[in-house]
Amino acid sequence: MHPFRQAVEARDEAAVEALLAENVVFTSPVAFKPYPGKAVTAAILRGVMRVFEDFTYVREIADPDGRDHALVFTATVDGRQIQGCDFLHFDEEGRIDDFTVMVRPLSAAQALAAAMGAQFDRIAREAGEAAKA
Repeated sequence: MHPFRQAVEARDEAAVEALLAENVVFTSPVAFKPYPGKAVTAAILRGVMRVFEDFTYVREIADPDGRDHALVFTATVDGRQIQGCDFLHFDEEGRIDDFTVMVRPLSAAQALAAAMGAQFDRIAREAGEAAKA
């Protein structure tokens, strides 16, 4: 099992953040433009942990060189069943430098967008505080 998967399933926010490269770019399934940087990506992932219920990874796919992983998951958001995939790329030091999420169905993606929208002020505040530290 990949260390990122272990950290997420254990809900270990510090371990998740430690696996992110400083220059990580997070591409959301519900936002138009990507979010660059470790502080905002870590804050987004903490927000996701708050809004996802019954989260579990159901499949892990890796390329032979170990730099690309796809982690298929299921969860519930505001009563909607969601299925998705985290696409991770790792840099030479083994840190995530590209993180893209895709989800389905549309009704669950819309529920996720609304739930994360409600988290946005907190995410922005956490990211700002982390960037100053």
